[in-house]
Amino acid sequence: QVQLVESGGGLVQPGESLRLSCSVSGHTLDNFAIGWFRQAPGKEREEVVCINSNKLITYYGNTEKGRFTISRDNAENTVHLLMNSLKPEDTAIYSCAARLFYCSDYPPAYNIRGQGTQVTVSS
Repeated sequence: QVQLVESGGGLVQPGESLRLSCSVSGHTLDNFAIGWFRQAPGKEREEVVCINSNKLITYYGNTEKGRFTISRDNAENTVHLLMNSLKPEDTAIYSCAARLFYCSDYPPAYNIRGQGTQVTVSS
């Protein structure tokens, strides 16, 4: 059974950085696309960025490409999300999700989801 576990969230001040990790267990990461999602209080869950099995990256919505960087380490079965210059509006629960091979802009297409990690940006 494939499981995803997120880590790396926390409380930071505006302008600081965080690196989130999505660890995959139960199967090799190689054939999976991994998407990062976030859900802010009172808002719908939204897809932020995805990396497919060939390391092709797709950004979604209003995500600023210059601030968020996704990467994958197949040897470690882990996908990272580096978030720089964090803003209060980045406060949300961040979660990762997986589907085979290709990214999708249709969130239900990701059939494996992690529990999420809280990111709070506040002074």
